[in-house]
Amino acid sequence: MRVLLVASECAPFVKTGGLADVVGALPKALAGKGVEARVILPCYPALRGVAEKGTAKIPLGRIQGGTATLIAAEEEGISLLLLDAPHLFERGGGIYLDEAGRDWADNAQRFAALSEAAARVAIDGFDGWFPDILHAHDWQAGLAPWYLRQRGSGLPCVMTIHNIAFQGVFGSDLIGPLNLDPKGYSVSGYEFWGKISTMKAGIVASNRVTTVSPTYARELLSNEFGMGMEGLLQSRKTDLIGILNGIDLDVWNPETDPDIPENYSARALNRKSASRTALEKRFALTPAVDAPLFCVISRLTEQKGLDLLLQALPTLVSRGARLALLGTGDKGLEDAFRRASAQHPGIVGTIIGYDERLSHLMQAGSDAIIVPSRFEPCGLTQLYGLRYGTLPVVARTGGLADTVIDASDAAMKSGCATGFQFAPTTAEALADTIDRACNLFLDRKAWTAVMRNAMRHPVGWDASADAYRAVFQTLLDEARQRKAPA
Repeated sequence: MRVLLVASECAPFVKTGGLADVVGALPKALAGKGVEARVILPCYPALRGVAEKGTAKIPLGRIQGGTATLIAAEEEGISLLLLDAPHLFERGGGIYLDEAGRDWADNAQRFAALSEAAARVAIDGFDGWFPDILHAHDWQAGLAPWYLRQRGSGLPCVMTIHNIAFQGVFGSDLIGPLNLDPKGYSVSGYEFWGKISTMKAGIVASNRVTTVSPTYARELLSNEFGMGMEGLLQSRKTDLIGILNGIDLDVWNPETDPDIPENYSARALNRKSASRTALEKRFALTPAVDAPLFCVISRLTEQKGLDLLLQALPTLVSRGARLALLGTGDKGLEDAFRRASAQHPGIVGTIIGYDERLSHLMQAGSDAIIVPSRFEPCGLTQLYGLRYGTLPVVARTGGLADTVIDASDAAMKSGCATGFQFAPTTAEALADTIDRACNLFLDRKAWTAVMRNAMRHPVGWDASADAYRAVFQTLLDEARQRKAPA
């Protein structure tokens, strides 16, 4: 079975969030299930060195205003097809934002080019390689299934929604420039409230729609979480499947992690203290033995609920706990956490930015990680926390609800608790749960038992890869049945 994954980012090459981690880990997980996967990805400047080691090149001619070439390369155990289109991707700034932090004005064309190149590979192949399935990820790849249907291809397609808040919405004046059939501009096509939505195009044109946790799949059918697409998804309810994300167990492993001062395991938890000491030093935190050290590793946005944490800080501070925060995003939230650090020196430490190596130290050195998201399709930081014995404190939503077992009385008695959940998603509920975590921390035997539960909890890709393979196989079986003579 051959699968072509279409995505705008892929770890470890280029990353802005969890999408990259998924796209980087899934091909390797599928390889162990007999699936040969390739990832088609823009050739950003960060991938120029990989492209120069390419094993095959095919010219695509003109695509979205300039010439483009497709380059095959093998790197980090992943088979890549790099869309080399300098007029679209060879630039400074970020992969979605310019140097001023604004969306690139030609993002529609940039990712339409990626989708168009993917559709060409799906139909015409690449150097003799033809996929059996096209797997598109988020709005940036949403036009790939649509272009296939526009060219009359019946190749099975899967569309994965990582976050429906980002829908690839552009003006209808781009129908021509994006090479879209005007007949598709309708309620049953890619039209969305008088504009184009590439996310909607992908959903409409795909045989199955997956998302990154079972709870998020159910939430997407509601007005609260569907963000205008709940009606469409309700009409595709039988084709909507929630498959929980996993994490790369080789990269996130406290027993082998090179970015922490001393490796540890569930059998040697005392070694975790070396990371705590290093973390306290890095964030200028005063050591404390009778209260937990909480961490946050997040984008600072309203979705992530970090404003709720600001309101709950008095409870955390009053309990003698400490907080180390790493993140970037909304300027108001950045400034608010800077002020919190100044008001509570030695108790609250803030670093604005993102540092992958530091995030490993924070997972290893903290006692608990706070993830107060208002909605969270899956979430990965709580999975890293489980792996490192850093107990997640999470809102009861999306993948957070699916991955963390609350330390309720019943869960503690049965020995299955792995962290803390709170609901509703309010500052008061978060403060109460921080207080509950501080109480449990005073019982070192009980806290240690929950840590060990967390570290044993399955967070890898094995079961999820099985689920994706099952979806792919079902589509292939359905395709064969359609071709079989009556």
